[in-house]
Parts: sequence; structure tokens; C-alpha cells
Amino acid sequence: MSFDFDATVVGAGAVGLACGRALARRGLSVLVLESEPHIGQGVSSRNSEVIHGGLYYPTGSLKARFCVEGRRALYAFLDSHKVDHRKCGKLVVATDEAEVGRIEAIFRQATTNGVEGLEHLTGPQARALEPGLNAHAAMLSPESGVFDSHGYMLALEGEIGATGGSVVVSTPFERAEPLSGGGFRIVAGGEGGATLTSRLLVTAPGLSAQAVAARIEGYPVERIPKGHFGKGVYFRLTGKAPFERLIYPPPIAGALGTHYRKDLGGQAVFGPDLMFVESEDYSVDPAKAEVFAGYIRRFWPGLPVGALTPDYAGIRPKLHGLGEDQPDFQLHGREVHGLNGLVALFGIESPGLTSSLAIGEAVSEMLTHD
Repeated sequence: MSFDFDATVVGAGAVGLACGRALARRGLSVLVLESEPHIGQGVSSRNSEVIHGGLYYPTGSLKARFCVEGRRALYAFLDSHKVDHRKCGKLVVATDEAEVGRIEAIFRQATTNGVEGLEHLTGPQARALEPGLNAHAAMLSPESGVFDSHGYMLALEGEIGATGGSVVVSTPFERAEPLSGGGFRIVAGGEGGATLTSRLLVTAPGLSAQAVAARIEGYPVERIPKGHFGKGVYFRLTGKAPFERLIYPPPIAGALGTHYRKDLGGQAVFGPDLMFVESEDYSVDPAKAEVFAGYIRRFWPGLPVGALTPDYAGIRPKLHGLGEDQPDFQLHGREVHGLNGLVALFGIESPGLTSSLAIGEAVSEMLTHD
């Protein structure tokens, strides 16, 4: 039978757009559906805009593979599309002797993951690079950086459009049902709501991943992983940015911890922390400034009193709750849910932005390898 589109992607964040691009580059007609009025309004708009090297993730995990592959592809993409970015490097810092073993473990894991250019640094070597830093020891990852995530998503959208594909905003996914001869009938809502057919379907809606999967007829409910909202807030520094490189303490349980970055505008931003919440609440409590300050002074003792101002908050689509182990990305294909032509993505949190191009290639391979 004929279809309106070869492939439909639900979600126009970085990962959804990267999936659409990868499928379009294989010669498929692509439609990307986005419920918000603009692309990248969800998880992709409320993050650190950090390009991760791939240091922390368990051997053989999708996070380890996609982060390294995606980071390499991302720099090439940003260069070729003239999207603003800065490969500033990252220092992972042990602020006292007790943290040195954790830094060494991260170094070993990063080496196993194939991260390039890593260096062990003594405290004096780290302080020579970043005066004012409190470092008993550190490791340097020169491949880490920061970038304009919205400019990146606009470039992805542009590539989809250049191949004849479409990214349609203000058009929420309502439901889908498998067709007897293959493919899907998809109902999209919004003011211009419509019913369409698509041979392939990808769901990459971030925080709505579980809800979207539940609206696909025949998707086994027991195969939909439980989702959690991991909120993180950020504070901005009033005054001159103290460091050129990203500064990270050792990771906390379930996240990378409150870190420092100098953004592309030259300002210093600290965050995110991690708090599990029940709903999408993007408020930032100014009272948290003192907690942040105490944490930051472990690696930057010179933080002036009263210099932190509330900035913004983001929510990560986590597959673990408080005190639980942090799982891998989940890309559900036919072997998981039993539906031909469908890939559903779950738990695409950090390093999802860095990994997005690699995730897109993996999804397109899953759907077109036959």
C-alpha cells in the first residue's frame, strides 16, 4: 500500500530531529510532529548545553557508545553548519584526598570508553590551568565543550526540510494504530489536526515518552518502563566568569552533579542539582542559593557572598527513582514490543543531547536494516 509518509517522528527536540534527519538522509519522506509551538521547547531547551566527552558511562552501554560517537559527529556537524560552539575542555576535580580514587576510576572508565586526549593532573597542574580552583588532583578531558543547542536544532530542522521533509509544530500526537498490511494510521491533534498513514514510526517525546507509547494500539503496557521527573535548577553568577573550562566535581548518585560552565555569552552558570518531582515545575527557589554556594566553594573557594542569582530549571526524563541505579537509554524495537516499523525511545536524558546524532543513526538502522 502507499503511505502519506515513509517515516513519522513524534517529538521535535534534539533527538527527534536527529532521528528525522537520519531517516531523511536515507531517502525517506519524513514528518516530525511537535506538540509545542516551536521546536526544542522541552528537555532540549532546559539543559547545560554541554558537549560531553563520554567519561562516566558503563562499558558497553548505549550511553557510552552513543556519547562518544555522537560527540565526534556533533563537532563535525556544528563546524559544517556554522553553529556556535567552543571546545573548552573539562576538568573533573578531586577537592580532597578522599575523592582522588573516584577521579582515577572515572579516568579508567573514560579510557575504556575510547575518550581521546585524557590527562591526569596534579593539584598544582590543575591550578596552573585554572587559577582559583581548589584541586587536590584532577583529570582533563579536552574534547568536552559547550554549544548553541537551539542553533543546532534549527540546523537539523533545515536538513529535514532540504530533503522535502516537514516539521510541524502545534500538532500533538494523539494516537496510532498498526495497519493490517504494515505501517500505522496516526491521528495528530491541534488546530490543524489530521489523520495520516506512515510506514515507520519513531517516538522521541522526552518527558511524554510513556504517555505516547500508551497511545499506540497494541503496545504492551508491561513493556513501558516507569518514568520519573528529575528536576535540576541552575544559578547564574553576577560578575566575571572565574574559569575557562568546564569544572565538574565527581558525580552524585543518579546525575553528574552541580558543575560550572562558562556559556557562549561569557557568563558563569552553575547546576543542575537533582530533585525528584511529580509534575513539570520549572520554578527556581532563590533560597537554594546558599546550598549551591556551599557546594561550589568546595572547588571555588573564592565565590563571593551573594553572587548567585536564580536562573532556570530543567526536568530530565529518568527511568529510575530516588536511590535506584541509573539505567541505560532504552530504544524499544520490535523485539521488545512486537510491532513492526516502530522504535520508541525512553529515558533519553544526559548525555542525550551530545548523543543525538548517534541515536538518530541507530534508530534509522533499526528501521531500515531489512
